[in-house]
Amino acid sequence: MNFGKKQESCRCHGNTDETTDGLQKVVLVGSPNVGKSVVFGYLTGRYVTVSNYPGTTVDVTRGKGRLGDKEFEIIDTPGMYSLLPITEEERVARSILLDENPAVVIQVADAKNIERMLHLTFQLMEAEAPVFLDLNLMDEAGRLGMKIDTGLLEKEIGIPVVATVATDGSGMDILKENITGFKNRTGRGVKYDKTVESAVQRLREMLRGEYRISKRAIALLLLQDDPDIKSMVRERMKDNYASLEEIVEETKKKYSQPLNYIITIARQREIMEIIKKVTVSSPAETLDFRERLSRLMMHPVAGIPILLLIIYGFYEFVGVLGAQVSVDFLEETVFGEYINPFVTGIVTSVIPWKVWQNLFVHEYGIITLGLRYAIAIILPVVSTFFIAFSIMEDSGYLPRLAMFIDRLFKKIGLNGRAVIPVVLGFGCDTMATMVTRTLETKRERIIATVLLSLAVPCSAQLGVILALLSGSIMGLWIFAGVMATVFLFTGFLAARIIPGEKPLFFMEVPPLRWPKLSNVFTKTYTRVEWYFKEVLPLFILASILIWAGKLTGVFDLLTNALSYPVALIGLPKEAATSFLYGFFRRDFGAAGLYDLKTAGLLDGIPLVVSVVTIALFMPCIAQFSMTIKERGWKMALSMAAFIFPFAFLTGYLVNLVLNGLGVVL
Repeated sequence: MNFGKKQESCRCHGNTDETTDGLQKVVLVGSPNVGKSVVFGYLTGRYVTVSNYPGTTVDVTRGKGRLGDKEFEIIDTPGMYSLLPITEEERVARSILLDENPAVVIQVADAKNIERMLHLTFQLMEAEAPVFLDLNLMDEAGRLGMKIDTGLLEKEIGIPVVATVATDGSGMDILKENITGFKNRTGRGVKYDKTVESAVQRLREMLRGEYRISKRAIALLLLQDDPDIKSMVRERMKDNYASLEEIVEETKKKYSQPLNYIITIARQREIMEIIKKVTVSSPAETLDFRERLSRLMMHPVAGIPILLLIIYGFYEFVGVLGAQVSVDFLEETVFGEYINPFVTGIVTSVIPWKVWQNLFVHEYGIITLGLRYAIAIILPVVSTFFIAFSIMEDSGYLPRLAMFIDRLFKKIGLNGRAVIPVVLGFGCDTMATMVTRTLETKRERIIATVLLSLAVPCSAQLGVILALLSGSIMGLWIFAGVMATVFLFTGFLAARIIPGEKPLFFMEVPPLRWPKLSNVFTKTYTRVEWYFKEVLPLFILASILIWAGKLTGVFDLLTNALSYPVALIGLPKEAATSFLYGFFRRDFGAAGLYDLKTAGLLDGIPLVVSVVTIALFMPCIAQFSMTIKERGWKMALSMAAFIFPFAFLTGYLVNLVLNGLGVVL
């Protein structure tokens, strides 16, 4: 972090950095789930690029927005609760705030939780950041019987305050006016007790040079043992740093509680005085339906039937509508009756050489195999999954699922926060592997990556599997039971083998909301677009490589090699081709099994064994590449070396047990 870099003048004196395009920066900060991304969307008018913050694996969203007659760069930071960071996201958010010298900082806050939100507000004011407060979610505060006098609040804290409901655009014009006409004000400060104030004053006087935040804020963070601030000041103060440490240690000895606690309590007292003046609450005597439902969703017992109901809804929407009805129509009617015969006729009439015809059409052609799999089999499944996921996300269910499942996940070395990449993995494991970077510890990120690579089938693969097993309820239960057992068993072992600290978990739980159609559409479109930019070239590449492999004989050699483990688990030798497809994409392999079932070569126990094995099979090329990027070559290769034999061993055991018990499917 470079927020200690010396400048010509202090940050609080008004100088701001501009982008390479000469644009001033507007930075959105605030806790998670307060509507920063919705505000960002209003200011930029669109979804834009997301990139890693330099030196980290945390995503930062940037875009441009024209406000009035001027264009700004808008930066949406990761969620932060405090300028004293705990998570990597908070460190990145603070680094952006302090490194990039924004012209305006907008703290987007949850109006109904204003008491908690004002802690960050006071820290930003102490840092002399050019900040104003956006009290968002005012409609939800109103439903809880809460009224906030924003005019009085503005007078009390000394900085501009805007009331908004970002989801329907209320107050957004005023927010934009506050950006274009922004004038920095000195906000209200907190007066700490004499001992803390004396230490702050002494530290301020000893700090040399200029900083990007006020020296008072630097002093307070030193007293709270902020490691990044201490490192930065130590580097700049050199030999004089020991004197600062003496003041900090001397101050600590005067209290029985940590200085962070003393400082936080002082801020809390100041905040409570303000809250009493500016808010009026008339809480309802009984909880409304949404609040009761919210609590049931997180209840360790009542949450189970709700989760099962949602899983059933997923199955009907993704597994039946997406993987059966839509796939059957596109596969059999659109491609089978129209596209494939039409394209085959054109190619065979234009290209006289059989070998070149095979590149585009026939059994392994780019169009008849690659595009057919991608569009007819994969597209409807992925699309319906991302619609369902976006509805869950927009409704506020995902944080509740995280709270509900936290107890179970702790037994496998994770916490509730990991539910986001795991659930997303059922959409796309490549995307989910990238999202594991949001987990707090390296240990969690490794465990989550292993589980995603082994035991979380993506929606495209899972949709095809559900279609394959749609005629056998028992087969579906066996598949689900094996996958759940492998997931929990692998996680349990990994949690005891992989060293590291046990994860802590806290999460802001937003209110339940009716999903907004425009949000669901935008999120779904963005994810499907990302997925197809990722997957379509791989499907085409797979067709080309298979064509080249057939031409050179390499494909037949590899198929013959795979036929031995395939036969060992009780499958016909033709299934080896599907597993070879699985090296390119696991959903590609599942689609190959779909063709075998259609041809009457797979049924009963072999069908269940095949889907279990293909679901546990090697991560696809895209996921493997993402694992290399996120975890490194060593871990990616180690996982592949473990997963390949493990998948076939599991398939062998499932075949052995089902046949031994005389199960009829």
